[in-house]
Amino acid sequence: MIVVTGATGNVGRALVGRLTAAGTPVRALTRDPARARLPEGADVARLDPAEPASLAPLFTGASGLFLHLHAVGEHGEHTAALLEAARAGGVRHVVVLSSAIIEDGADETHPIHVVHTALETAVREAGFDRTLLRPGAFAANSLQWAPQTRAGDTVRGPFAKAVTAPVHEDDIAAVAARAFLDDGHRGAVHRLTGPEAITTEEQIHAIGAALGRPLRYVDIPPQEVGPELFPHVPPQMLPAILDSFAAAVGAEPEITTTVETVTGRPARTFQEWAHDHKDDFQGDAA
Repeated sequence: MIVVTGATGNVGRALVGRLTAAGTPVRALTRDPARARLPEGADVARLDPAEPASLAPLFTGASGLFLHLHAVGEHGEHTAALLEAARAGGVRHVVVLSSAIIEDGADETHPIHVVHTALETAVREAGFDRTLLRPGAFAANSLQWAPQTRAGDTVRGPFAKAVTAPVHEDDIAAVAARAFLDDGHRGAVHRLTGPEAITTEEQIHAIGAALGRPLRYVDIPPQEVGPELFPHVPPQMLPAILDSFAAAVGAEPEITTTVETVTGRPARTFQEWAHDHKDDFQGDAA
């Protein structure tokens, strides 16, 4: 059985769907099982990492764990207790959802680097077999623009020319599923990206094309950016995130073929992601 933390998140939900479709027993952990709406075949259970005594039963009969940072607290304060419970329950293989920011020459003081390095290190030091997934920019981060596309045809944000290679969350889930189901992934580090470079402004245009109406991107100075534009980013991390976007203006992002190598299918484009999520961007202006 595979235990999936973050089971109602973008990647976790897709992974639960893929594993259950493959006939693999899954225990999907979430803070609110009543609202999870996960596949019928999944065993949905409540995760409260702040209650260590509640953790042990969650891993009974488990052999694998998909570990998401959000499961162990913003600062990793519950990592040790969760991994201890996982080992006691029988888990031997952990697939860690980490970050592409971890690479040679990276700024090791960047807050995203700090928290994901700590998570990877904890799993390694606990002695688990491990597979590290290090995705770059998530296509799903563009959902931050949905409140604006629902209200009208103009999107305001910084760094229109910042270039990334956003990866579809289901492509990350597909690689995670293969890491559990196939041999050869223990000890691997998989760097995951989308198949092509695209600017922030081009992402907005792609979302507009999926909606069937043109969208305009208005570039605003970074000093005018408030946390409401990046609701998925903890406020204390926002300055570092903006610095990363500034560095991405005119850059050539890393592009890997890992998704295709592992799954046998090319990574999906941002345009495909936008089509998959067009209902999320629909609203009063649709």
